[in-house]
Amino acid sequence: MSATPPNLLHVEDLVLHFKTGQGSVQAVDGVNFDLDANRAVVILGESGCGKSSLAKAILRLLPRNVERYSGKVYLDGQNVMALDEEEFRLNVRWVGMSLVPQAAMNALNPVLRVGDQVAEPAMIHLGVTKAEALQQAKRMFQHVGVPEDFLNRYPFELSGGMRQRVALAMALVTSPSLIVLDEPTSALDLLTQANIMNVLKRIKHELGTSFILITHDIATSSELADEVAIMYAGQIVEVGDAKDFFPAPLHPYSKMLMDSVPRLRSDADPIFITGQPPSLVNLPTGCRFKARCPFRFDKCDQEPPMFEKNGRKVKCWLHA
Repeated sequence: MSATPPNLLHVEDLVLHFKTGQGSVQAVDGVNFDLDANRAVVILGESGCGKSSLAKAILRLLPRNVERYSGKVYLDGQNVMALDEEEFRLNVRWVGMSLVPQAAMNALNPVLRVGDQVAEPAMIHLGVTKAEALQQAKRMFQHVGVPEDFLNRYPFELSGGMRQRVALAMALVTSPSLIVLDEPTSALDLLTQANIMNVLKRIKHELGTSFILITHDIATSSELADEVAIMYAGQIVEVGDAKDFFPAPLHPYSKMLMDSVPRLRSDADPIFITGQPPSLVNLPTGCRFKARCPFRFDKCDQEPPMFEKNGRKVKCWLHA
C-alpha cells in the first residue's frame, strides 16, 4: 500500500473502543474505506451499529472513556492520526474536515447571535479579523440559503431547518475539503429534509466539497450518495458505488435493509428484519450478522474477509 494514498480520505483499520461498567464497547472495529474529492459517501445502518462513533473517530472528538483508539486516517495524503492533539485541533479539525452534528439546536449557543457563531471558526483557524469572518459567514449563508439578516438573530428565533443550515454554514466557513454530517435531517419534516439535501447537492457542485453522510434514512440519502457503505456491529460489511448498490445490494443485511423501505413503484410490502443487532460489548464469533441471516451456513462461524466483486467490496462468505 502506498505511504500516501491519493484519495482525499483514506481510512485504514480504524478502531475505537469504549470502556464501560459492562465491558469494552467495540463501537468501531477495523473500518476501512476511501473517499475521493468532490464525492459523497453515505454510511447506512441501524441505530447502535457505530456510525456516529465512526464520525467521532475520524474527527478525534473522543470522550474520556476511550479504551482503544488506533488505525490510520489519511487526509490529502497526510496521516492525521500521527499528529498530536494540538496540531490536529489547529490544522485539521475545521480546516481540513469539519462536522455538522446531530440536533443543530444543541450545537448552537442560545445566547450568541448565529452570525458570530459561524464567524468564530474562521477567526480562530484562519486568523482573520471579526469583520472579515462575518463577511465570510455572509457568503456561506448565501450558499446554504439563509437570508443575510439572519446573521443578527439568535438560534431560538430560527426554525429547525434554518438552524440546520446555520450549522452547515459554520462547518463550511473555513472551506474544508471534507464535511462529516451526522444525521443532519433526523429531526426535520419531509419537506425540510428534501430542502437540506438540495442544499448539500448544490454545495457539492459549487464548492467541490466532499461529504460523509451518516444516517439510517435510505430514501433521503440516495439523493446525495456517490458511494454507499453499510455498517453493522462496528464493521463495514459492504461498500461500493451508489449506482450499483441501490439496484442490487450484495450483503444479505444490505438487501434486507433495502427491502425494509416502502417503494412508490412496487406492490411488494416492506419486510421486517427479524432479531436484534448484537451487543457491542459481547460480539459473536464469526460473521456478526449470522444470527439474523436467512442464508447462514457452516462457514459463517468463521469471520469473513472483505471480498471484491466487480469493483465492490462485501464481507460475506456467499461471495467468496
